[in-house]
Amino acid sequence: MEKRFVLAIALSLVVLLSWSAFISTTQHVDNKEVAQENPQQPLVPKEATTISLAETEEKQPESLFNLSRADSEVVFNEPAATIKEVEFKSYKSHRFPLGNGLLLGDKNLIFKKESASPNTVIFVHEDQTKKIIKRFIFSKDRYDIWLEIEVLNLSKEDLKMSLPLILETLDTSPKNIQARYQDITVATKEKIIRHNANARKPLDFPETKFISSRDQYFCAILEPESDGWTGFIRKRGLQETEVGVTSKEIIIAPHQQIGQKIHLYIGPQDLKLINIVNPAWAAVINYGTFDFISQILLQLLEFLHGLFHNWGWAIIALSLIVYFILYPLTLKQMRSMKAMQVLQPRIEELRKNYKDNPQKLNKEIMELYRTHKVNPFGGCLPLILQIPIFFALYQALIRSVSLKGAAFLWIKDLSEPDRLFILPKPLPFLGSDINILPILMAIGMFVQQKISMGHMSSGSAEQQKLMMIIMPIMFGVIFYSMPSGLVLYWFVNSILMLVYQVRINQAK
Repeated sequence: MEKRFVLAIALSLVVLLSWSAFISTTQHVDNKEVAQENPQQPLVPKEATTISLAETEEKQPESLFNLSRADSEVVFNEPAATIKEVEFKSYKSHRFPLGNGLLLGDKNLIFKKESASPNTVIFVHEDQTKKIIKRFIFSKDRYDIWLEIEVLNLSKEDLKMSLPLILETLDTSPKNIQARYQDITVATKEKIIRHNANARKPLDFPETKFISSRDQYFCAILEPESDGWTGFIRKRGLQETEVGVTSKEIIIAPHQQIGQKIHLYIGPQDLKLINIVNPAWAAVINYGTFDFISQILLQLLEFLHGLFHNWGWAIIALSLIVYFILYPLTLKQMRSMKAMQVLQPRIEELRKNYKDNPQKLNKEIMELYRTHKVNPFGGCLPLILQIPIFFALYQALIRSVSLKGAAFLWIKDLSEPDRLFILPKPLPFLGSDINILPILMAIGMFVQQKISMGHMSSGSAEQQKLMMIIMPIMFGVIFYSMPSGLVLYWFVNSILMLVYQVRINQAK
Protein backbone atom coordinates (compact mmCIF):
# COMPACT_ATOMS: atom_id res chain seq x y z
CA MET A 1 0.00 0.00 0.00
CA GLU A 2 1.30 3.49 -0.86
CA LYS A 3 3.06 5.01 2.14
CA ARG A 4 1.19 8.30 2.25
CA PHE A 5 -2.14 6.49 2.18
CA VAL A 6 -1.07 4.14 4.96
CA LEU A 7 0.15 7.05 7.08
CA ALA A 8 -3.01 9.07 6.39
CA ILE A 9 -5.25 6.16 7.38
CA ALA A 10 -3.24 5.43 10.53
CA LEU A 11 -3.26 9.03 11.71
CA SER A 12 -6.93 9.43 10.81
CA LEU A 13 -7.78 6.30 12.78
CA VAL A 14 -6.02 7.67 15.83
CA VAL A 15 -7.96 10.92 15.50
CA LEU A 16 -11.24 9.05 14.93
CA LEU A 17 -10.85 6.80 17.95
CA SER A 18 -9.68 9.67 20.16
CA TRP A 19 -12.61 11.81 19.04
CA SER A 20 -15.26 9.18 19.72
CA ALA A 21 -13.70 8.28 23.07
CA PHE A 22 -13.06 11.69 24.58
CA ILE A 23 -14.98 14.45 22.78
CA SER A 24 -18.47 15.31 24.04
CA THR A 25 -20.26 17.61 21.67
CA THR A 26 -23.50 17.93 19.71
CA GLN A 27 -23.80 16.77 16.13
CA HIS A 28 -26.29 19.40 14.96
CA VAL A 29 -25.54 23.10 14.63
CA ASP A 30 -29.14 24.05 15.41
CA ASN A 31 -29.31 22.37 18.81
CA LYS A 32 -29.00 25.70 20.64
CA GLU A 33 -31.98 27.05 18.72
CA VAL A 34 -34.16 24.09 19.64
CA ALA A 35 -32.95 23.30 23.14
CA GLN A 36 -34.37 25.27 26.04
CA GLU A 37 -33.33 25.13 29.66
CA ASN A 38 -36.73 24.49 31.28
CA PRO A 39 -36.96 21.92 34.07
CA GLN A 40 -39.58 19.20 33.61
CA GLN A 41 -42.68 19.06 35.80
CA PRO A 42 -43.32 15.79 37.65
CA LEU A 43 -46.37 13.60 37.85
CA VAL A 44 -47.93 15.40 40.85
CA PRO A 45 -50.75 17.93 41.25
CA LYS A 46 -49.61 21.41 40.23
CA GLU A 47 -50.43 22.85 43.67
CA ALA A 48 -48.25 20.26 45.39
CA THR A 49 -44.56 20.69 46.10
CA THR A 50 -42.60 20.39 42.86
CA ILE A 51 -40.34 17.34 42.65
CA SER A 52 -37.62 17.55 40.04
CA LEU A 53 -36.58 14.54 38.00
CA ALA A 54 -33.19 14.57 39.73
CA GLU A 55 -34.90 13.63 42.99
CA THR A 56 -35.78 10.23 41.59
CA GLU A 57 -32.17 9.36 42.46
CA GLU A 58 -33.52 8.36 45.89
CA LYS A 59 -34.12 4.84 44.70
CA GLN A 60 -36.93 2.64 45.89
CA PRO A 61 -36.13 -0.94 46.88
CA GLU A 62 -36.18 -3.02 43.72
CA SER A 63 -38.21 -6.15 43.17
CA LEU A 64 -37.26 -7.69 39.84
CA PHE A 65 -39.03 -10.28 37.75
CA ASN A 66 -38.33 -11.65 34.27
CA LEU A 67 -40.72 -11.88 31.36
CA SER A 68 -39.52 -14.67 29.07
CA ARG A 69 -40.36 -14.24 25.42
CA ALA A 70 -39.37 -16.15 22.29
CA ASP A 71 -36.66 -13.68 21.24
CA SER A 72 -35.85 -11.87 24.47
CA GLU A 73 -35.84 -11.80 28.25
CA VAL A 74 -37.30 -8.60 29.70
CA VAL A 75 -36.33 -7.67 33.26
CA PHE A 76 -38.94 -5.51 35.06
CA ASN A 77 -38.66 -3.60 38.33
CA GLU A 78 -42.12 -3.97 39.86
CA PRO A 79 -42.29 -1.04 42.38
CA ALA A 80 -41.32 1.48 39.68
CA ALA A 81 -43.12 -0.34 36.83
CA THR A 82 -40.00 0.01 34.68
CA ILE A 83 -37.84 -2.10 32.37
CA LYS A 84 -34.34 -2.59 33.80
CA GLU A 85 -32.84 -4.34 30.80
CA VAL A 86 -33.60 -6.56 27.83
CA GLU A 87 -31.57 -9.64 26.93
CA PHE A 88 -31.71 -10.56 23.24
CA LYS A 89 -31.48 -14.33 22.79
CA SER A 90 -30.85 -14.18 19.03
CA TYR A 91 -27.80 -11.93 19.48
CA LYS A 92 -25.57 -13.97 21.75
CA SER A 93 -27.74 -13.05 24.76
CA HIS A 94 -26.62 -9.41 24.55
CA ARG A 95 -27.92 -7.32 27.46
CA PHE A 96 -29.26 -3.86 26.67
CA PRO A 97 -29.61 -1.89 29.94
CA LEU A 98 -32.24 0.83 30.27
CA GLY A 99 -31.59 1.80 33.90
CA ASN A 100 -35.19 2.37 34.98
CA GLY A 101 -36.62 2.54 31.50
CA LEU A 102 -40.13 4.04 31.09
CA LEU A 103 -40.07 5.54 34.59
CA LEU A 104 -42.77 8.10 35.41
CA GLY A 105 -41.00 11.03 37.08
CA ASP A 106 -42.32 10.77 40.62
CA LYS A 107 -40.48 8.89 43.36
CA ASN A 108 -43.70 8.58 45.40
CA LEU A 109 -45.37 6.27 42.89
CA ILE A 110 -45.23 2.64 43.98
CA PHE A 111 -46.72 0.12 41.60
CA LYS A 112 -47.84 -3.45 41.98
CA LYS A 113 -47.95 -6.04 39.24
CA GLU A 114 -51.56 -6.84 38.46
CA SER A 115 -50.98 -9.43 35.75
CA ALA A 116 -48.29 -10.77 33.42
CA SER A 117 -48.45 -12.89 30.27
CA PRO A 118 -45.93 -13.39 27.43
CA ASN A 119 -47.39 -10.40 25.57
CA THR A 120 -48.90 -8.13 28.27
CA VAL A 121 -47.75 -6.87 31.68
CA ILE A 122 -49.94 -4.56 33.78
CA PHE A 123 -48.86 -2.45 36.78
CA VAL A 124 -51.17 -0.41 39.02
CA HIS A 125 -50.52 2.43 41.47
CA GLU A 126 -53.32 3.78 43.68
CA ASP A 127 -53.39 6.45 46.39
CA GLN A 128 -55.99 8.82 47.81
CA THR A 129 -56.05 11.13 44.79
CA LYS A 130 -55.33 9.02 41.75
CA LYS A 131 -55.05 5.61 40.18
CA ILE A 132 -52.42 4.99 37.52
CA ILE A 133 -52.27 1.97 35.22
CA LYS A 134 -49.19 1.17 33.10
CA ARG A 135 -49.88 -1.51 30.53
CA PHE A 136 -46.99 -2.94 28.42
CA ILE A 137 -48.23 -4.72 25.28
CA PHE A 138 -45.52 -6.62 23.37
CA SER A 139 -45.66 -7.44 19.68
CA LYS A 140 -45.68 -11.18 19.02
CA ASP A 141 -43.02 -11.25 16.31
CA ARG A 142 -41.38 -7.80 16.38
CA TYR A 143 -39.40 -5.67 18.82
CA ASP A 144 -42.01 -2.94 19.29
CA ILE A 145 -44.09 -2.35 22.42
CA TRP A 146 -47.18 -0.28 23.12
CA LEU A 147 -47.21 1.42 26.53
CA GLU A 148 -50.65 2.54 27.66
CA ILE A 149 -50.83 4.94 30.62
CA GLU A 150 -54.19 5.61 32.24
CA VAL A 151 -54.73 8.11 35.05
CA LEU A 152 -58.00 8.19 37.04
CA ASN A 153 -58.76 11.16 39.32
CA LEU A 154 -60.13 9.73 42.58
CA SER A 155 -60.40 13.12 44.31
CA LYS A 156 -63.18 15.69 44.37
CA GLU A 157 -61.04 18.38 42.76
CA ASP A 158 -59.41 18.89 39.37
CA LEU A 159 -56.04 17.21 39.04
CA LYS A 160 -53.41 19.19 37.11
CA MET A 161 -50.31 17.33 36.04
CA SER A 162 -47.85 16.49 33.31
CA LEU A 163 -46.44 13.09 32.43
CA PRO A 164 -42.62 13.02 32.36
CA LEU A 165 -41.53 9.63 31.02
CA ILE A 166 -37.86 8.60 31.10
CA LEU A 167 -36.96 6.37 28.15
CA GLU A 168 -33.50 5.37 29.37
CA THR A 169 -30.82 6.30 31.88
CA LEU A 170 -27.49 6.14 30.04
CA ASP A 171 -24.32 5.13 31.86
CA THR A 172 -21.65 7.50 30.52
CA SER A 173 -18.87 6.43 32.90
CA PRO A 174 -15.47 5.38 31.48
CA LYS A 175 -15.95 1.84 32.81
CA ASN A 176 -18.88 1.32 30.44
CA ILE A 177 -17.37 0.04 27.18
CA GLN A 178 -20.53 1.09 25.31
CA ALA A 179 -20.28 4.73 26.43
CA ARG A 180 -18.29 5.83 23.38
CA TYR A 181 -21.03 4.55 21.06
CA GLN A 182 -23.97 6.15 22.87
CA ASP A 183 -25.87 8.98 21.26
CA ILE A 184 -29.36 10.44 21.22
CA THR A 185 -31.66 11.26 18.30
CA VAL A 186 -34.58 13.68 18.62
CA ALA A 187 -37.11 14.15 15.82
CA THR A 188 -39.13 17.35 16.07
CA LYS A 189 -41.69 18.55 13.55
CA GLU A 190 -38.97 20.51 11.78
CA LYS A 191 -35.73 18.53 11.91
CA ILE A 192 -33.71 15.57 13.12
CA ILE A 193 -31.29 16.46 15.94
CA ARG A 194 -28.42 14.22 17.02
CA HIS A 195 -26.80 14.75 20.38
CA ASN A 196 -23.96 13.22 22.34
CA ALA A 197 -24.99 11.36 25.51
CA ASN A 198 -22.77 13.59 27.66
CA ALA A 199 -25.14 16.55 27.87
CA ARG A 200 -23.48 19.34 29.82
CA LYS A 201 -26.74 21.11 30.67
CA PRO A 202 -30.46 20.30 30.63
CA LEU A 203 -31.95 20.42 27.14
CA ASP A 204 -35.58 20.54 26.04
CA PHE A 205 -36.91 19.88 22.52
CA PRO A 206 -40.49 21.19 22.04
CA GLU A 207 -42.88 19.41 19.70
CA THR A 208 -40.94 16.15 19.78
CA LYS A 209 -42.26 13.45 17.47
CA PHE A 210 -39.95 10.72 18.72
CA ILE A 211 -36.77 10.39 20.74
CA SER A 212 -34.24 7.57 20.88
CA SER A 213 -31.01 6.45 22.50
CA ARG A 214 -28.61 3.77 21.35
CA ASP A 215 -25.35 2.00 22.02
CA GLN A 216 -23.16 0.11 19.56
CA TYR A 217 -25.74 -2.41 18.37
CA PHE A 218 -29.13 -1.77 20.02
CA CYS A 219 -31.49 1.16 20.46
CA ALA A 220 -34.61 2.30 22.30
CA ILE A 221 -37.14 4.52 20.50
CA LEU A 222 -40.15 6.28 22.03
CA GLU A 223 -42.96 8.02 20.13
CA PRO A 224 -46.10 9.38 21.84
CA GLU A 225 -49.30 8.88 19.89
CA SER A 226 -50.58 12.38 20.70
CA ASP A 227 -48.98 15.78 19.98
CA GLY A 228 -47.57 18.38 22.33
CA TRP A 229 -44.78 16.38 23.98
CA THR A 230 -41.36 17.83 24.76
CA GLY A 231 -38.21 15.72 24.59
CA PHE A 232 -35.53 16.24 27.21
CA ILE A 233 -31.95 15.29 28.04
CA ARG A 234 -30.85 15.58 31.67
CA LYS A 235 -27.50 14.99 33.32
CA ARG A 236 -28.06 12.99 36.47
CA GLY A 237 -24.95 13.06 38.61
CA LEU A 238 -21.57 12.95 36.93
CA GLN A 239 -21.91 9.71 35.00
CA GLU A 240 -25.57 9.27 34.05
CA THR A 241 -27.83 10.95 31.52
CA GLU A 242 -31.63 10.68 31.39
CA VAL A 243 -33.46 10.75 28.06
CA GLY A 244 -37.22 11.06 27.79
CA VAL A 245 -40.33 13.09 27.05
CA THR A 246 -42.91 15.03 29.04
CA SER A 247 -46.49 15.84 28.06
CA LYS A 248 -48.12 19.23 28.11
CA GLU A 249 -50.15 20.01 31.22
CA ILE A 250 -53.36 18.02 31.47
CA ILE A 251 -56.41 18.62 33.68
CA ILE A 252 -58.43 15.66 34.90
CA ALA A 253 -61.87 16.38 36.32
CA PRO A 254 -63.01 14.54 39.46
CA HIS A 255 -63.70 10.84 38.81
CA GLN A 256 -62.62 11.26 35.19
CA GLN A 257 -59.87 9.32 33.41
CA ILE A 258 -57.33 10.23 30.72
CA GLY A 259 -55.13 7.90 28.68
CA GLN A 260 -51.90 8.19 26.73
CA LYS A 261 -50.41 5.70 24.27
CA ILE A 262 -46.68 5.44 23.65
CA HIS A 263 -45.16 3.41 20.82
CA LEU A 264 -41.77 1.89 21.62
CA TYR A 265 -39.03 -0.03 19.87
CA ILE A 266 -36.39 -1.78 21.99
CA GLY A 267 -34.24 -3.93 19.76
CA PRO A 268 -31.33 -4.23 17.33
CA GLN A 269 -30.26 -1.42 15.03
CA ASP A 270 -31.45 -3.34 12.00
CA LEU A 271 -32.87 -1.18 9.23
CA LYS A 272 -35.23 -3.89 7.97
CA LEU A 273 -36.69 -4.59 11.42
CA ILE A 274 -37.14 -0.91 12.23
CA ASN A 275 -38.72 -0.13 8.84
CA ILE A 276 -41.33 -2.82 9.42
CA VAL A 277 -42.47 -1.04 12.60
CA ASN A 278 -42.09 2.60 11.49
CA PRO A 279 -40.00 3.79 8.51
CA ALA A 280 -39.56 7.24 10.08
CA TRP A 281 -37.55 5.64 12.89
CA ALA A 282 -34.86 4.61 10.40
CA ALA A 283 -33.32 8.06 11.05
CA VAL A 284 -32.00 6.64 14.33
CA ILE A 285 -29.44 4.55 12.41
CA ASN A 286 -26.71 6.98 11.46
CA TYR A 287 -23.03 6.40 10.71
CA GLY A 288 -21.71 9.93 10.97
CA THR A 289 -20.18 12.10 8.26
CA PHE A 290 -20.16 9.37 5.60
CA ASP A 291 -23.57 7.93 6.52
CA PHE A 292 -24.74 7.77 2.88
CA ILE A 293 -21.74 5.66 1.83
CA SER A 294 -22.05 3.46 4.94
CA GLN A 295 -25.72 2.74 4.19
CA ILE A 296 -24.90 1.69 0.61
CA LEU A 297 -22.06 -0.58 1.74
CA LEU A 298 -24.22 -2.21 4.40
CA GLN A 299 -26.99 -2.91 1.91
CA LEU A 300 -24.41 -4.46 -0.38
CA LEU A 301 -23.13 -6.55 2.52
CA GLU A 302 -26.69 -7.73 3.27
CA PHE A 303 -27.09 -8.74 -0.38
CA LEU A 304 -23.81 -10.68 -0.33
CA HIS A 305 -24.86 -12.44 2.87
CA GLY A 306 -27.98 -13.57 1.06
CA LEU A 307 -25.74 -15.20 -1.56
CA PHE A 308 -23.12 -16.78 0.71
CA HIS A 309 -25.18 -17.29 3.90
CA ASN A 310 -22.09 -16.44 5.95
CA TRP A 311 -21.02 -12.99 7.13
CA GLY A 312 -17.31 -13.79 6.88
CA TRP A 313 -17.52 -14.70 3.19
CA ALA A 314 -19.80 -11.69 2.63
CA ILE A 315 -17.11 -9.38 4.09
CA ILE A 316 -14.45 -10.98 1.88
CA ALA A 317 -16.68 -10.52 -1.19
CA LEU A 318 -17.35 -6.91 -0.16
CA SER A 319 -13.62 -6.29 0.09
CA LEU A 320 -13.13 -7.71 -3.41
CA ILE A 321 -15.93 -5.56 -4.86
CA VAL A 322 -14.66 -2.36 -3.23
CA TYR A 323 -11.13 -3.16 -4.41
CA PHE A 324 -12.19 -3.61 -8.04
CA ILE A 325 -14.39 -0.49 -7.94
CA LEU A 326 -11.36 1.49 -6.77
CA TYR A 327 -8.98 -0.38 -9.10
CA PRO A 328 -8.71 2.42 -11.70
CA LEU A 329 -7.75 4.84 -8.93
CA THR A 330 -5.28 2.35 -7.47
CA LEU A 331 -3.74 1.78 -10.91
CA LYS A 332 -3.31 5.51 -11.44
CA GLN A 333 -1.83 5.88 -7.98
CA MET A 334 0.74 3.10 -8.42
CA ARG A 335 1.73 4.24 -11.90
CA SER A 336 2.36 7.67 -10.45
CA MET A 337 4.44 6.08 -7.68
CA LYS A 338 6.48 4.05 -10.13
CA ALA A 339 7.12 7.07 -12.35
CA MET A 340 8.26 9.06 -9.33
CA GLN A 341 10.59 6.22 -8.29
CA VAL A 342 12.16 6.19 -11.78
CA LEU A 343 12.83 9.93 -11.57
CA GLN A 344 14.09 9.83 -7.99
CA PRO A 345 17.82 9.48 -8.87
CA ARG A 346 17.54 12.44 -11.28
CA ILE A 347 15.82 14.52 -8.60
CA GLU A 348 18.53 13.67 -6.06
CA GLU A 349 21.17 14.70 -8.57
CA LEU A 350 19.42 18.04 -9.15
CA ARG A 351 19.26 18.63 -5.40
CA LYS A 352 23.02 18.16 -5.14
CA ASN A 353 23.70 20.47 -8.11
CA TYR A 354 21.37 23.25 -6.96
CA LYS A 355 21.49 22.88 -3.19
CA ASP A 356 22.38 26.57 -2.85
CA ASN A 357 19.73 27.80 -5.28
CA PRO A 358 16.23 26.63 -4.20
CA GLN A 359 14.43 28.63 -6.90
CA LYS A 360 16.53 27.10 -9.68
CA LEU A 361 16.10 23.66 -8.09
CA ASN A 362 12.30 23.92 -8.11
CA LYS A 363 12.31 25.13 -11.71
CA GLU A 364 14.53 22.23 -12.85
CA ILE A 365 12.43 19.65 -11.00
CA MET A 366 9.20 20.97 -12.54
CA GLU A 367 10.85 20.92 -15.97
CA LEU A 368 11.86 17.30 -15.36
CA TYR A 369 8.24 16.45 -14.52
CA ARG A 370 6.99 18.14 -17.68
CA THR A 371 9.57 16.41 -19.86
CA HIS A 372 8.59 12.95 -18.59
CA LYS A 373 4.86 13.82 -18.28
CA VAL A 374 4.76 13.01 -14.58
CA ASN A 375 2.30 14.66 -12.22
CA PRO A 376 3.81 14.74 -8.70
CA PHE A 377 0.28 14.98 -7.28
CA GLY A 378 -1.07 12.15 -9.42
CA GLY A 379 -1.45 9.85 -6.44
CA CYS A 380 -3.19 12.36 -4.17
CA LEU A 381 -6.70 12.35 -5.65
CA PRO A 382 -7.07 8.54 -5.42
CA LEU A 383 -6.00 8.72 -1.77
CA ILE A 384 -8.52 11.45 -0.98
CA LEU A 385 -11.33 9.43 -2.58
CA GLN A 386 -10.39 6.20 -0.77
CA ILE A 387 -10.37 7.69 2.75
CA PRO A 388 -14.16 8.41 2.91
CA ILE A 389 -14.86 4.82 1.81
CA PHE A 390 -12.55 3.48 4.48
CA PHE A 391 -14.20 5.53 7.25
CA ALA A 392 -17.68 4.68 5.99
CA LEU A 393 -16.79 0.99 6.16
CA TYR A 394 -15.25 1.44 9.60
CA GLN A 395 -18.46 2.97 10.98
CA ALA A 396 -20.70 0.47 9.20
CA LEU A 397 -18.88 -2.68 10.26
CA ILE A 398 -18.16 -1.58 13.83
CA ARG A 399 -21.88 -0.91 14.39
CA SER A 400 -23.34 -3.77 12.36
CA VAL A 401 -25.57 -5.81 14.69
CA SER A 402 -25.70 -8.53 12.03
CA LEU A 403 -22.12 -9.49 12.92
CA LYS A 404 -23.09 -10.05 16.55
CA GLY A 405 -22.49 -13.73 17.22
CA ALA A 406 -21.64 -14.48 13.56
CA ALA A 407 -18.92 -17.15 13.26
CA PHE A 408 -16.33 -17.58 10.50
CA LEU A 409 -13.54 -20.19 10.41
CA TRP A 410 -11.90 -20.02 13.88
CA ILE A 411 -13.63 -16.69 14.67
CA LYS A 412 -16.53 -17.21 17.04
CA ASP A 413 -17.93 -13.68 16.82
CA LEU A 414 -17.16 -11.23 14.01
CA SER A 415 -18.22 -8.33 16.23
CA GLU A 416 -15.34 -9.07 18.64
CA PRO A 417 -11.56 -9.72 18.31
CA ASP A 418 -10.90 -13.15 16.77
CA ARG A 419 -9.19 -14.64 19.90
CA LEU A 420 -7.48 -17.65 18.34
CA PHE A 421 -6.52 -18.72 21.85
CA ILE A 422 -6.25 -17.27 25.35
CA LEU A 423 -3.05 -17.34 27.40
CA PRO A 424 -3.08 -18.31 31.08
CA LYS A 425 -1.06 -15.16 31.86
CA PRO A 426 -1.37 -11.83 30.04
CA LEU A 427 1.49 -10.51 27.91
CA PRO A 428 2.61 -6.86 27.89
CA PHE A 429 0.57 -4.78 25.40
CA LEU A 430 -1.26 -7.87 24.04
CA GLY A 431 -3.04 -9.08 27.17
CA SER A 432 -4.36 -12.62 27.46
CA ASP A 433 -6.09 -12.76 24.04
CA ILE A 434 -4.00 -13.75 21.02
CA ASN A 435 -5.72 -12.24 17.97
CA ILE A 436 -4.15 -13.72 14.85
CA LEU A 437 -5.87 -11.60 12.16
CA PRO A 438 -4.21 -8.28 13.11
CA ILE A 439 -0.83 -10.06 13.28
CA LEU A 440 -1.31 -11.59 9.80
CA MET A 441 -2.43 -8.20 8.51
CA ALA A 442 0.71 -6.50 9.89
CA ILE A 443 2.93 -9.18 8.32
CA GLY A 444 1.19 -8.74 4.97
CA MET A 445 1.68 -4.98 5.14
CA PHE A 446 5.37 -5.46 5.95
CA VAL A 447 5.90 -7.75 2.95
CA GLN A 448 3.92 -5.45 0.65
CA GLN A 449 5.94 -2.40 1.65
CA LYS A 450 9.22 -4.31 1.35
CA ILE A 451 8.61 -5.34 -2.27
CA SER A 452 7.31 -1.85 -3.16
CA MET A 453 10.59 -0.14 -2.23
CA GLY A 454 12.08 -0.66 -5.67
CA HIS A 455 15.26 1.14 -6.72
CA MET A 456 15.59 4.23 -4.63
CA SER A 457 18.35 6.53 -3.47
CA SER A 458 20.02 5.85 -0.17
CA GLY A 459 18.17 8.67 1.63
CA SER A 460 14.78 7.55 0.34
CA ALA A 461 15.60 3.92 1.01
CA GLU A 462 16.35 4.68 4.65
CA GLN A 463 13.02 6.45 5.02
CA GLN A 464 11.25 3.53 3.37
CA LYS A 465 12.91 1.03 5.69
CA LEU A 466 11.78 3.04 8.69
CA MET A 467 8.21 3.21 7.37
CA MET A 468 8.33 -0.49 6.53
CA ILE A 469 8.82 -1.26 10.22
CA ILE A 470 6.74 1.45 11.89
CA MET A 471 3.54 1.30 9.80
CA PRO A 472 2.76 -2.44 10.13
CA ILE A 473 3.38 -2.20 13.88
CA MET A 474 1.15 0.87 14.16
CA PHE A 475 -1.65 -0.77 12.21
CA GLY A 476 -1.29 -4.00 14.16
CA VAL A 477 -1.69 -2.09 17.44
CA ILE A 478 -4.64 -0.02 16.18
CA PHE A 479 -6.53 -3.05 14.81
CA TYR A 480 -5.56 -5.52 17.54
CA SER A 481 -8.68 -5.07 19.68
CA MET A 482 -11.08 -4.09 16.90
CA PRO A 483 -13.97 -6.31 15.77
CA SER A 484 -12.63 -9.17 13.67
CA GLY A 485 -15.12 -8.38 10.88
CA LEU A 486 -13.43 -5.03 10.31
CA VAL A 487 -9.95 -6.56 10.57
CA LEU A 488 -10.97 -9.29 8.11
CA TYR A 489 -12.00 -6.65 5.56
CA TRP A 490 -8.70 -4.76 5.92
CA PHE A 491 -6.67 -7.99 5.87
CA VAL A 492 -8.22 -9.07 2.55
CA ASN A 493 -7.65 -5.58 1.16
CA SER A 494 -3.97 -5.76 2.23
CA ILE A 495 -3.54 -9.14 0.52
CA LEU A 496 -5.07 -7.78 -2.69
CA MET A 497 -2.72 -4.80 -2.58
CA LEU A 498 0.21 -7.17 -2.01
CA VAL A 499 -0.73 -9.29 -5.03
CA TYR A 500 -1.09 -6.20 -7.19
CA GLN A 501 2.26 -4.84 -5.99
CA VAL A 502 3.96 -8.09 -7.01
CA ARG A 503 2.40 -7.88 -10.46
CA ILE A 504 3.37 -4.26 -11.01
CA ASN A 505 6.94 -4.96 -9.91
CA GLN A 506 7.17 -7.82 -12.42
CA ALA A 507 5.92 -5.59 -15.24
CA LYS A 508 8.56 -4.10 -17.44
